[in-house]
Amino acid sequence: MTTRSDAELSRDVARQAGRLLLELRESFGPVSDKEAANALRKHADRTSHELIMELLGSARPGDAILSEEGKDDASRLTAQRVWIVDPLDGTYEYGQGRSDFAVHIALWQPAGAVLSATTVDLPAQGLTRSVLDTADAPGPLPSDRPLRIVASRSRPPASLPLAVEILGRRLAEAGITDHGVEIIDVGSVGAKVNELISGRAEAYVHDTGFYEWDVAAPYGVALHYGLVPAHVDGSPVLFNAMPPYVTDLVVSHPSLVGPLRESLQEAASS
Repeated sequence: MTTRSDAELSRDVARQAGRLLLELRESFGPVSDKEAANALRKHADRTSHELIMELLGSARPGDAILSEEGKDDASRLTAQRVWIVDPLDGTYEYGQGRSDFAVHIALWQPAGAVLSATTVDLPAQGLTRSVLDTADAPGPLPSDRPLRIVASRSRPPASLPLAVEILGRRLAEAGITDHGVEIIDVGSVGAKVNELISGRAEAYVHDTGFYEWDVAAPYGVALHYGLVPAHVDGSPVLFNAMPPYVTDLVVSHPSLVGPLRESLQEAASS
């Protein structure tokens, strides 16, 4: 019997959970009011979590699992392998019938600070981003449109508009682009990173804090695709902390890392 690799397991489980989320939303019927939408979100979150826990627990019984919908257990802090899971990232968008929600699965190995087996499944887009994908280096920055920075719809960085203004000026002075920079909003963190992978945006910025399950899988997938994920100050994001909180994140096209970081720092200090 062939044993699936961690990466294969991650991809397969994420896809199975993604299919379940689509089936649940379809079977739930029309969502006509806020109460119904919230009921759908709650049920989908819980059901996806239970499926992922069952599948990962059965395949890797000795591993710890940190899931948004599960009860946190401090024993994970001494575990050699920790799966970091978001059964439904972009819950709000899911309840709206949108496509920018995702399933996140990643494996963290604390001994070497290794993030691996990362998968972002975007079931409503029919797309899975995984470390099993063949990934070419990002292409050049676009020359026929504004550069795009993705931000949270509900919690965008307060200083981002000023940073965009500063960045646009820097890039124009350097002759990189004269189309400027614009901000777009997308739901799930996984869906945001997919905008960069797909070439529809060049950076993602978030500085109001979120959790490891929001970040881990998109972070690993971004790395695999040649993007540059880090804290705003450039330091790497580490995982399996207590509490599992991540203060900020920037994911960038490699050609934009320096100017973007400088612009964010200048805007934040103004």
